[in-house]
Amino acid sequence: MYQALNIIVKGKVQGVGFRPFVYALSKKYNLKGTVQNNIESVSIMIEGEEEQLSKMINELNMNPPKLAKITEIKTQKIMLKNYQDFTIIQSSVDKQISTPTIPQDAAVCEHCLEELRDPQNRRFQYPFINCTQCGPRYSIIQRFPYDRPYTTMAKFQMCPACQDEYENPQNRRHHAQPVCCFHCGPTLKLVNSKGELVADNLNAISKAKELLKHGKIVTIKGIGGYHLVCDAKQEKVIDLLRKRKRRPQKPLAIMAKSLEVAKKLCNVTHAEEELLTSSAGPIVLLHRKFENTLPHNIAPGLTSMGIMLPYTPIHYLLFEGTELDYLVMTSANTSGFPISYNDSDHENIRELCDYILTHNREIAHPIEDSVVLHDGKNKVFIRRARGFAPETIESGVDVSRIIAFGGNQKNAFAIGSQKDIILSPQIGQLENEEMMNHFNEQLDAFKKWYGVDEKYIAVDMHPFYATTMLAKQHKGQTMFIQHHHAHHVSCMAEHNLTEPCLGIILDGTGYGEDGHIWGFEFLYGDAKKFRRLGHLRYTPLPGGEKAVKEPWRNAVGMLLYALKEEGKEFATKLFPEKLKELDVIEQMIRKQVNTPMAGTCGRLFDAVSAILGICTISTYEGEAAIKLSDYMNRDLIDRPTTCYPFQIIQNNEMEFELNLSAMIRQIIIDHLAHKPLIEIIHNFHQTIVESCVQMILTIVKKFPHMERNIVLSGGSFQNTYLSSKLQNRLKEEEFNVFINQNIPCHDGGLAIGQLIIAANKIAENNR
Repeated sequence: MYQALNIIVKGKVQGVGFRPFVYALSKKYNLKGTVQNNIESVSIMIEGEEEQLSKMINELNMNPPKLAKITEIKTQKIMLKNYQDFTIIQSSVDKQISTPTIPQDAAVCEHCLEELRDPQNRRFQYPFINCTQCGPRYSIIQRFPYDRPYTTMAKFQMCPACQDEYENPQNRRHHAQPVCCFHCGPTLKLVNSKGELVADNLNAISKAKELLKHGKIVTIKGIGGYHLVCDAKQEKVIDLLRKRKRRPQKPLAIMAKSLEVAKKLCNVTHAEEELLTSSAGPIVLLHRKFENTLPHNIAPGLTSMGIMLPYTPIHYLLFEGTELDYLVMTSANTSGFPISYNDSDHENIRELCDYILTHNREIAHPIEDSVVLHDGKNKVFIRRARGFAPETIESGVDVSRIIAFGGNQKNAFAIGSQKDIILSPQIGQLENEEMMNHFNEQLDAFKKWYGVDEKYIAVDMHPFYATTMLAKQHKGQTMFIQHHHAHHVSCMAEHNLTEPCLGIILDGTGYGEDGHIWGFEFLYGDAKKFRRLGHLRYTPLPGGEKAVKEPWRNAVGMLLYALKEEGKEFATKLFPEKLKELDVIEQMIRKQVNTPMAGTCGRLFDAVSAILGICTISTYEGEAAIKLSDYMNRDLIDRPTTCYPFQIIQNNEMEFELNLSAMIRQIIIDHLAHKPLIEIIHNFHQTIVESCVQMILTIVKKFPHMERNIVLSGGSFQNTYLSSKLQNRLKEEEFNVFINQNIPCHDGGLAIGQLIIAANKIAENNR
């Protein structure tokens, strides 16, 4: 039977070659009609035999383009229009904005690489080669729908050859918005630190290669911003880069020439290989091989390295025909400041590098490289950005006109549109005016894209967070959300859990409802409300933020408070160079001067790291905990572990307290007795796991009516050993365990929980 259908396809279906794909299906199944982009979907009007239509829809659903992600297909029978052919028609911009899905930037595909390397191809060695399956997307969009006139490619008038490809439905570049070539596209130039032209186009690439081989630092403009680049084999130039960037210890990412070359440096599992070679092209944290000969100042004190593969044509051209196998590639900005992406940023960039390799394709929206690791089962986001963000998440509740500002660290905001939440790329740490301005710029762009006129702003309840100050600059009622409740709900949202459940939230810092610093929490609840049923015993944090940056202070605070005189003796032995400061800290604790009380997993790891002499001063966020947990990667023997002593004490009828003072005491005794660090650290991790399990068992024994679903969230679950061991133990005790997978477990996913909690509060108030 011959019939007509209107098919609406929603999801990631723009900027991914979806319309040419539908066109190809129409020819395959002898169908007539049209396909059109509108702001939130693709609309297909199609006619043909019922059986052929059914086959076409099945293939549409089961085998879409590589970059596409279909969330919904709606099919409706309509009156026949007797189309004579199948055509791709101009995008519609008339519909009121709903929830457009923003296409993500994608690494150069294999087809384009073949052309890049083919001397007979007209795009041989063209630095901006792309097609419907690869190239810039999010970073060049200025407005919707995703069509060339609404991108930063609009100023490049297509030559006849590119125009023919663009208009030919059977061509791989049909409606590829950034399509271009040597005759009509962006161009390269290399300038020195004074801004003087050194070379242009392919000569600029050749000269940049020479400079890198000779130990120069070159800033290179990529898809989402500028990178500082140097030869990863040259220790002295890496030291110089660190000095200029003011990044003394934090690991630097490496770009390897190829997968084979990357495997010479690190062990690469099949799952990690898939991440490295995916269209997202992230930095993947891998375990160094013993024979890895790269300088240790790339990742000081760590056995892991962040590796990525080339993801733009420029990257491939830099490696081609040279002895360069590995390049340090890190964002071209002073640590703590926004990524540089405008030509106007050159003045600041020049202080960091010797030369700048740039181009005239404007970056509309800066975006950092994503950083991930694989725990053997799932990918874990360290930074969710290029290739993965922004992302639309279904909330199940109306979230219209709500914006969530996220946290201060690893900030990412979220915007509500009907029942969808759009999570921004990770922005970074909001610790200065420049970062806050950067936040506002990106937020304003998202508000324009989605037509959001906010009525409510969800922020963390910490009174001194930058997000609280930022909220005052925007209209809308401010709603304060408890930090760990937001973590709890972010994980629930990812797994579509709506009924109250248990939660273990382990992280660094979160302002508690009692005014203390939380971060080792045992909760029960949902998006409407939560109860705190257990937590780590509070200890003083002398100097507040200073104790976070100087973990030895944190350790001393724990010892003096929990172990009294014995603690002071331990502190004297552990930190003999700090004797003068010990008396001051003791007075601060006694008089409660600038000494907040804290019970957090992050600060606990920091204290143990300092006690063991691994890291007493942190130069970047989480350094002490990261270096401590890295020891778990150094010993591949499945050694027997001992659990240190701990106590669970019932404070009142509703709440339990975990006291780890005895564990800290025994760790110090073992360390002073010169017990191997690896054994102490293994036992420490085992104690954290077992104490969490016993706390949960104690809670469910007290409250047997509670569901046995449990969510794990918070930044400490980036520690894959802690995460996997705790999951396994809880499953042994017959709990259903859920962890963050596509939403970061750290504060980069906080905005999702904030927004859903705010939506539920609003709905409750409106009843």
